[in-house]
Amino acid sequence: MFGRLYWMLILAIFVSSPVFADRNDLALQEFRAAGAGSYIDASYGYAVFPSIGKVGLIIGGATGKGQVYQEGKAVGSATMTQVSLGFQFGGQVYKQIIFFEDVRAMREFTSGNFEFGGQIAAVALNSGVSAEVSTGGGGRTSVTAANGDITEVDSTGFVDGMAVFTLSQGGFMVEVSLGGQRFSYEPL
Repeated sequence: MFGRLYWMLILAIFVSSPVFADRNDLALQEFRAAGAGSYIDASYGYAVFPSIGKVGLIIGGATGKGQVYQEGKAVGSATMTQVSLGFQFGGQVYKQIIFFEDVRAMREFTSGNFEFGGQIAAVALNSGVSAEVSTGGGGRTSVTAANGDITEVDSTGFVDGMAVFTLSQGGFMVEVSLGGQRFSYEPL
């Protein structure tokens, strides 16, 4: 049983390591196709993680590497780690993108070490299906992009200036656990 968990963790870490620079571009295309295009176009900046591996058996962990963008240009790299405790079993791989509504939110994320607690919930998107993206209430909200343009996005999904979306890549995970995501940032 623990041997299987060990190999799942090794696979998750291997899958989450960046092998090709264009993995970020492919992830952005998939998020756009799944319905997050208005956020990509309108947000001040965003962090994209093309592959995060997660595994758990009572104690769980996740890790992934990504790039941080402002005005569509890479400005740094980020690493996500997560440790969780609670009822959980399995493993999964997913993509994640974090949108920054304004300069304050991006500055907070890129301050060096940033952590999501339980207050942020990710919207799970369906790849290959155009989905209406909403983390609450619906409606429209104006976002000032890094270049100063003001654009409306399809829903009011920002919480404390950030919106988080995920796309499942595969695996199976049963989870009722506690644990936040921690991010480290390195400028280019």
